Amino acid sequence: MKQFAAALLLAAQLPAACSSTLFLTIDTGNMEPAEQIAAILRKHQVKATFFLADEKTKRGDTTLDLAWAPFWRSLVADGHKFGSHTWRHFYFRRDLPNGRVAYVPFKGGEPDSLDQTGVCEELRRVDRRFHEMTGRHLDPLWRAPGGKTTPGVLRMAQACGFRHVGWTPHGFLGDELSSQAFPNRRLLERSLRSIGKNEILVMHLGIWSRRDPYWPMLDPLLTGLKKRGYCFAPLPSDR
Repeated sequence: MKQFAAALLLAAQLPAACSSTLFLTIDTGNMEPAEQIAAILRKHQVKATFFLADEKTKRGDTTLDLAWAPFWRSLVADGHKFGSHTWRHFYFRRDLPNGRVAYVPFKGGEPDSLDQTGVCEELRRVDRRFHEMTGRHLDPLWRAPGGKTTPGVLRMAQACGFRHVGWTPHGFLGDELSSQAFPNRRLLERSLRSIGKNEILVMHLGIWSRRDPYWPMLDPLLTGLKKRGYCFAPLPSDR
């Protein structure tokens, strides 16, 4: 993809011991394993890119509540990158004839439609809160909830200064899937077998629906991918 030319350039600059680079991205979630995931990243000295939305957490607040400021500041200090995942975490469903885009709650509720100003606000509100908590602005990156975009919202977000980043097919780690149908060991083995050069990986800071949480697999996943000669880097911000 053209937008990842900078990523390929970065990969070419990696140490000789690296066969290629991988880009680990982590979206917000219920936050129950947030500290453990951060500890695994520190253990492996892996820098990731986090995409933030104001989502409900298992402790009863939201991911961008000011009570989470110490956690986000610790990730800033660790050298990670950060992008917007929209404030409300709705899904962009379709472009509308009036130049707006349909913005719909995932689990029902009152749908909305956004114009250029509304799209910018969904992205920039996250930036304002993140800056309030950490003193740092987001990188000029965003990810649509569910990876669902429309041509219109991509244009509007680009005009707001945010480049959309999804994930590559083999980069989907599967932490949103049923643990009965896709147990952790099966997902881990699949990823270690299928992930290739310059993949963008995606997981979450806790998934409500998965009975057997996937996040403990991050430790053996990073170990296994490093043994295959891969290095890790945050996503490039270049547009």
